[in-house]
Amino acid sequence: MYHLVVFASGNGSTLQAIIDHIEDGTLLADIQLVVSDNPNAYALERAKAHGIATYILQSHTFEAQDAELSEVLSQYPIDLIVLAGYLKMIGPKLIAQYTLINTHPSLLPKYGGKGMHGLHVHQAVIDHHELESGATVHFVNSEYDKGSIIRQTHVAVAPNDTAETLASKVQAAEKIQLVQVIDDFIHGILS
Repeated sequence: MYHLVVFASGNGSTLQAIIDHIEDGTLLADIQLVVSDNPNAYALERAKAHGIATYILQSHTFEAQDAELSEVLSQYPIDLIVLAGYLKMIGPKLIAQYTLINTHPSLLPKYGGKGMHGLHVHQAVIDHHELESGATVHFVNSEYDKGSIIRQTHVAVAPNDTAETLASKVQAAEKIQLVQVIDDFIHGILS
């Protein structure tokens, strides 16, 4: 069995997509733990509803968070860590110890970096009159959204799109792409 840990800060709809594919047998993995920096994240409720262990980050400084997570994660068998809407920077201990991937709702390198998440990304795409947007899965490194790109899916921006309608289209593509990338890790196509 391929062991995942998922980090999420918010609603957890991407986490739910991973859970759904595991439960229907199309993703041959299990989720060992869901980590959040937000005690009110609905992602935690989604995890609990499926019997998945959860952990809420306690530390407040970057270095302490890295040390705390390194200690907590050492208790689990982990093949891959998936950032699915996680808003904190990942520290050097985790980067050195694990393979981490992130899903981002734009075609990086455009519209990435600190503060570029959720509707902020989609509004920026619309404000800049882009003809397309999309989703990117990339390896995590020490800079926000700067790791090597694994895969991108393009989504057309319609003239009447709002940040909300574009978000809906990108999120649908993002979930499909992320599950495919995880499946590629499971089958050794990516490492």
